[in-house]
Parts: sequence; structure tokens; C-alpha cells
Amino acid sequence: MDKTARIKELVKILNEASKAYYQEDTEIMSNFEYDKLYDELLALEEETGLVLSGSPTSKVGYEILSELPKERHPEPMLSLDKTKSVDDLSVWLNGRKGVMSWKLDGLTVVLTYEGGKLVKAVTRGNGEIGEVITNNAKVFANVPQKITFKNPLTIRGEAIITYTDFEKINQTIEDVESKYKNPRNLCSGTVRQLNNEITAKRNVHFFAFSMLDSGDADVDKTVNSRFDFLENLGFSVVEHKDVTFDNIHEVVKSFSEKIITNDFPSDGLVLSFDDIAYGRSLGRTAKFPRDSIAFKWADEEAETVLRHIEWSPSRTGLINPVAIFDTVELEGTSVSRASIHNVSIAKQLQLGIGDTIKVYKANMIIPQISENLTKSGNLNIPDECPACGSKTKLRDDNGVETLYCPNPECPAKSIKLFTHFVSRNAMNIDGLSEATLEKFLDKGFLTELYDLYHLDRFEEEIVSMEGFGRKSYDNMIASIDASRNTELTRVIYGLGILNVGHATAKLICKFFKNDIDSIINATAEDFMQIDKIGDVIAEGIVSYFADDANIRVLRKILDEVTLIEEENNAEQDLEGKTFVITGSLNNFSNRDELKKLIEDRGGKVAGSVSSKTDYLINNDLTSNSSKNKKAKDLGIPIISEEDFLKL
Repeated sequence: MDKTARIKELVKILNEASKAYYQEDTEIMSNFEYDKLYDELLALEEETGLVLSGSPTSKVGYEILSELPKERHPEPMLSLDKTKSVDDLSVWLNGRKGVMSWKLDGLTVVLTYEGGKLVKAVTRGNGEIGEVITNNAKVFANVPQKITFKNPLTIRGEAIITYTDFEKINQTIEDVESKYKNPRNLCSGTVRQLNNEITAKRNVHFFAFSMLDSGDADVDKTVNSRFDFLENLGFSVVEHKDVTFDNIHEVVKSFSEKIITNDFPSDGLVLSFDDIAYGRSLGRTAKFPRDSIAFKWADEEAETVLRHIEWSPSRTGLINPVAIFDTVELEGTSVSRASIHNVSIAKQLQLGIGDTIKVYKANMIIPQISENLTKSGNLNIPDECPACGSKTKLRDDNGVETLYCPNPECPAKSIKLFTHFVSRNAMNIDGLSEATLEKFLDKGFLTELYDLYHLDRFEEEIVSMEGFGRKSYDNMIASIDASRNTELTRVIYGLGILNVGHATAKLICKFFKNDIDSIINATAEDFMQIDKIGDVIAEGIVSYFADDANIRVLRKILDEVTLIEEENNAEQDLEGKTFVITGSLNNFSNRDELKKLIEDRGGKVAGSVSSKTDYLINNDLTSNSSKNKKAKDLGIPIISEEDFLKL
């Protein structure tokens, strides 16, 4: 193994050991072994002059900037001409040798080294002027801090975040609308952070794809020699292959076959003449250099056939249409279902069974229909609820047509309501999945919500159920008993009142000082005095409590639980302030935790930015998200978690 490879291996091994020891409280190697490997790494770094950014021997301090300075590139960074035809690539090559590489989909960054040290990193920007991100580049996962080459060196490459890391970060964001749309958007915001500690946590990787002249004639002769030079210095370079007229179709095919399994985002390939002097001799157009050309993959859409519409009832009575189509591959996964959301959208698309449709993944996550190519419009909207057979009704909600089941005894409503009642923000009862609740309902163990507190009557039957057993039963009962000590907010939210989310339930309980009788007997006008509650929500709450059956269920639940009030001795220093939270979090396990802190200190948390918002909390300060844009338009400060904690 060469020394550069050994350095990379040691950095990986030592960092894994440090993570296990300091973050996971486990020990995967002895201190003696760690020190031995550390000393080996240090000696190799001193011998070779190569120090990777993630090396445990080099700790980069974190720094928060007020803004990113701008800087002009020494020479313009032009875009590439594009084609989607492999035959066009063959013609362009004109019988010469080329080098084909991935066109990575991240953020282009230019690194500058002087005296073997990384001294500057600048984004591509508009091609003429970019933003200086030196502090962030120093914490990229694989960028060398020091190299053996001492002459000035300028390297161009792509900063990316892998799909694996992208999914991990998005999983920490509960609000679907706030999830990052794709790895490129996440990387763009991450690389341009004002606080490089955030950048460090997001595992950004840099892959070099070109460099300016090194001053060494052999190095500067071909694209391949430059790639070899950069690899020997310790850089990761884009995967590349030699191409000629004879093998170009085969090479493009080999790249395309890897797309589904690649863990990094790419939007095509780049073909360059291997002979750098020849490429330069061709000059450039007003827009493009003539030494390289991009090959673009088709847009990530798939054509398929609509086979069925599944109408899915919910606890509120809404029956949501879901498209079922022939399975297609999108973003590396098999997709055969897509939500249509409501009847209006189904009509706008003129859907019909057997139609040829195009589907895509909204936000790289949620499958949706983008286009209906045949527009038969023969879709039949069911006049009976698929769960209970009751006659359905079409309803107009502010111009949006929806289908719903008016039957209060609909079993689908019961299943969804019980699932909602045991959920985390409601009664927080583990061990009761929707499938388990459905079995209990079918067997008659459950009829009303309060029956959950008497499941011990069916102990023998439950223990003997397939897939359950004694341990599962005991855990379930323990969780049910634990939920008996709870706050009124959880109970009110768990009832499933239309349009009453956890935040609204909390506002109601706070306004009425946790007096359940005051809540039950309040008028619509009373509820409308509460911030964020308008006439529609108020009327819905009043209508719910006007039903004696609902009050009976609530009273029975309250008989089973002991209401507690959360102690809140926090200073009320955020009173009168309204916050909106978006993006991923670093210091809090989830948004609910941050939201609770704000509310405990007298502040409010809203779901959208408005003129009443005082602060938008977003660690990605430079994001182009709709919330960031609106905050900027309204002159509302956008702050990070760290900024918030300093308030």
C-alpha cells in the first residue's frame, strides 16, 4: 500500500475509533493501539507533507462569519455546451482521444494552495465572481489541508453530499415541506454556511475535476496526467475513463449502469480532449469552451400506465385518491404509488384507468404525477365509502373539491383515530401499530378510545395472538399505564378534532387554564380570541363538543388518566416573540424539543412566515427556500440555532 493510501486508511480508522469512544461510549480499540496508529499517521504526514482535513492530528477551529465575502476568479469559469446524444459526442470527438468523467451535481468550488497549504476556497458563483468559503472547505471530509506540492496550485472540483447523508439529515426534519429537495440544494446551503461547524457535521466531500497550470510540463500535458498528479497529492478525483470513437457508446453505457447504485448525485457526464494543448487551441465561443462538452441524462421522470385508483379513507372522513401504476425506477428506488391529494387534482389531470402518465419524485422523496399524456378523463369517483359502504359526498373546501365519508361509525375512521390517539404527540403509547389496533377492533377488544385502558381484560387472547406474545403484551400494558399521567394538551390533541393539531391544542389549554369544562362550554367567539384560531377551526371545535357522545368519550378518558401540569420555571424572556422553525437541527433532537423550549420561555412557534414573525430559525442561512425568501422580503431576521441560544 502506498503512503497516501495508508494515510487515508489511518484517518478513517482513527476517526471511527474516536467517534465510538466519545459519541457512542464504546471502545473498539485500546488506547495503546490508538496511540500507535496515531504516531504512524503523524510520521507519514511529516514524511509526505500530506495532511487530510479530517485528520485527528489537525483540528480546525470553528468560526461564525457575518457574511461571505465575494471574490473574482482569476479566469472565468464557463458553462459547457450540452448534448443528450451519444452520437453527437462521437462527432465532437473527431477521432481524437478523450476522457469521460461524472458531471457531479453539487456546488463547484475552487481551491487555492500556496506553499503546500490550503489558503483559499471560492464557490463558482456566476462564473466571474464567487463567494469565499475557505473556513468551510477546511472542514470538508476529504480535502487535504497540506500537500507536498509547494508551488501555487488552483484546483476546481465539486462539493457534494451523498444520498446516504442526505437521507440521514432529512430524517431529522419532521415537516415534509421543510425537508431538503435534493442533495444539491442541501450541499449548496451547507458549503455556504456562515458557521463552519454546521458544514463539518454534514460530511461534505470534494471531488476534483480540473486544475489550472501547475508549471510542470509533464503534469500539464494531458487530463489524465493531471488526474494522476492530484490523486498522488491526496485529492479525491472524479471517476474517469478513456474514450475513443470505437468505445464511446460502451463507456457511456457503463456509466449509466452505475447511476442506480451510486451514492452520489450526478446529472450527466463530461467529455474532454485528453490533450490539453489541443483543447486550448480550439478556443471558445462566447458562452462555452471548446475543449469539453457535457452529456446530460434525461430528466428524472418515468413514463408508466395508470392501473388503478385506491381511495383511502382517513380519521377525518376525507377519502384521498392514490394512483397505482406499473412499477418504475425513480432516484434509485422502485415506485408504483403516488398520492393525488384530492378530487380537484384528479380532474385537472383528466385521469382515467389505462392512461399513460409521467411520474416523478417531488423533493426527491414523494412520488407524484407530473403529466397525463392520454387524458382519457374516465375516472369514476366512488359513490360509496370503500371502508363502510356508506354513500360518499363531494365537498368544496375553498375551491378544492374533496371526497368524504359522512358515516360517523366508519371503521376506517376508528382505525385512524385510534392510531392518532396513541401517537407520540398524543398519548404516546408504544406497541400499538395501526395493524395491531385493526386486529383489536376486529376482535371487539376496542370500541371507544377509553377501551385502550382496559385491554388487560383480554390478556389471554392477546398473549396468544400471532406475532404478539407475553413480552409484547407486558410492554404494551406498561406503556398504556405510563400514559395515564399526562397533560390535557395531549388528550385534547388525541381526540382527533378536525384542524386541531398539537400546537392548537396547547394554545386552547393555555387560554382556558386547563379547565376542561370551560373548553367544552366555550363558544366559537371564545375560541376565536385565541391566536391562530379562525372561524372555521372555532366552529369545528364547538361542533365537536356539541356532540354528547364525544363529551362522554372525553369524560371516560379523563377518568382513566391523571392530568399533570408541566413545571415551567424558565425565565419568560421570549414573551411576545413569534418564531418559525425550518430545516435540520444540530443541538435539538427534533423540532418539538426546540418548540417546547420557546414556548416554555413565553414565545410562540408558527408554521409559516408572516409579518407577525419575529425570527426564522434556520441553520441554512443562505438557503433559497420559500421560508427564507419570504423572511428576507419581509425583513425578518434569519438566525441559526446558535444565534437563537444567544438571545
